[in-house]
Amino acid sequence: MIDLFSDTQTRPTPGMREAMARAEVGDEQSGSDPSTNALCERVAAMLGLEAGVFMPSGTMCNLASILVHTRRGDEIIVDDQSHIYNTEAAGAAALGGVSVRALPTRVGLFTAEAVAAAIRAPQRTAPRSSLVSIEQTTSFSGGTVWDLAEMRRIRDVAQARGLVAHIDGARLLNAVAATGIPAADYARGFDSAWIDLSKGLGCPVGAVLCGSSAFVEAAWQWKYRLGGAMRQSGVLAAAGLYALDHHLDRLAQDNANAARLHRAVADLPGLGFDPTAGQSNILYFSVEGLGITAAAFAAACLEEGVRVRALGTHHIRATTHLDVSETEIEQASAVLRATALAFAARD
Repeated sequence: MIDLFSDTQTRPTPGMREAMARAEVGDEQSGSDPSTNALCERVAAMLGLEAGVFMPSGTMCNLASILVHTRRGDEIIVDDQSHIYNTEAAGAAALGGVSVRALPTRVGLFTAEAVAAAIRAPQRTAPRSSLVSIEQTTSFSGGTVWDLAEMRRIRDVAQARGLVAHIDGARLLNAVAATGIPAADYARGFDSAWIDLSKGLGCPVGAVLCGSSAFVEAAWQWKYRLGGAMRQSGVLAAAGLYALDHHLDRLAQDNANAARLHRAVADLPGLGFDPTAGQSNILYFSVEGLGITAAAFAAACLEEGVRVRALGTHHIRATTHLDVSETEIEQASAVLRATALAFAARD
């Protein structure tokens, strides 16, 4: 099966497994795991931030950031298709007592003007606006890369009004590969940011959350509250270090494979593409024009050995990653084309 369901489907390579087996370890809780320390220091330097903390997941990075930056009864600002809003089990509300203001977007992008309008004026009867989050790249709305200048405008508007600015960097490194802009340039001036290790980088687990030393110390406390230290986490951190050495540059291949897949199906009748979506390792399109549901299209593709993801009633997401070769992209393209044409022929 050619699995384009998500880049979370990646498996550790033989070289990564060997690095994990050879990892030098200690006790993460006491700061004596050398591999974990090295990973956190390296990612913090990559993002141009003071310090980092190793987390089991990006979802936990987002949650810990919200819990550090807010107080109960606050409101955070995100896009309406964001991971925080849709697929984190309302953790901010359940554990932090924080409400979410979701800005309506087309491909997960909003403007500084929209943020300014969403920030509430202080009043007794309203929640306090406390944080704005940018998801780079967008996820469920098409893998779009945020413009750096707009990110900074949003950061500046938020901070000028007393909010903190956060980057959900699940696919930040795919944006770096697409634009050539260093991760530190994207993260500059933001109060917190993180990168995922278990997507395009191919690690079995983990993410690194970064910010100021004071922020990371507070995030560590929330890490304890949410489950505790991971002890000899160097076995996992070694996978991250290996990925940064061996898989970082190849993210451009994933972006190129997504573009190749797009070109193969862009001319098909019944498929709808937003011209502003894309640029990274995600292909996102509508099958509404075929008169079918996304679930029906995904099921038909799966019968032919290609797994894609149905999102909502009519949208399909296909995500490239290191476990899918250029040859397999050509094979997947043929399946997507044949499936779309077969449905179109039914009309």
